[in-house]
Amino acid sequence: MSDMPQLAVLGVGLGRTGTASLKLALEQLGFGPCHHMLELFSRPGDAERWQARARGEPVGWDALLGGFRSTVDWPSVWFWRELVRDFPDAKVILTVRDPERWYDSISNTIFKALEQPLPENDLAARGQRIMAKDIIVERHFDNRPHDKAHVLARYAEHNAEVQRSVPAARLLTYDVADGWAPLCAFLGVPVPDAAFPTVNRRDDFQHGPGRQRD
Repeated sequence: MSDMPQLAVLGVGLGRTGTASLKLALEQLGFGPCHHMLELFSRPGDAERWQARARGEPVGWDALLGGFRSTVDWPSVWFWRELVRDFPDAKVILTVRDPERWYDSISNTIFKALEQPLPENDLAARGQRIMAKDIIVERHFDNRPHDKAHVLARYAEHNAEVQRSVPAARLLTYDVADGWAPLCAFLGVPVPDAAFPTVNRRDDFQHGPGRQRD
């Protein structure tokens, strides 16, 4: 994809706060396609491009998010300040969950997966894992994934900075357990006649960050 993104919704909650469920919900509500870590497995070279932008190289949003209408999860959440600035008309959703449950989840999924040996034959998965370790473990958590106090502090700091920086009228702080009502009210769309999607539970997490069962 090379067209400039027309982003209407920016999901700025950290991974393991219901981002995969929010992705499906946004797409059901007409705000898709939604960019999630999952996209990197089917977009060759994207992991390397995201990592290059994280290093400060001039990689544009057209190369990373062209064709998408919304974003959630890493890697885009690392760039949330830039996205909020560069897409001033987009609404912002901060997904949150109980901090202890979030730490337990990320420790047993993303952090654990990123400690495994790199795949030898799957280049897309290899690139995704290298990028994820760089952006998530090394940059977001200062290469201290086993320091629970530090990880929880970074989680709290991230949420507080988003809430402090984004105007209240533009921001929804959201727990996906609350379902459709607050999300649809914020986005100004009707509540669907369907169950709210619930995916990417811990048992669904396979083959690295962001993977889920079909």
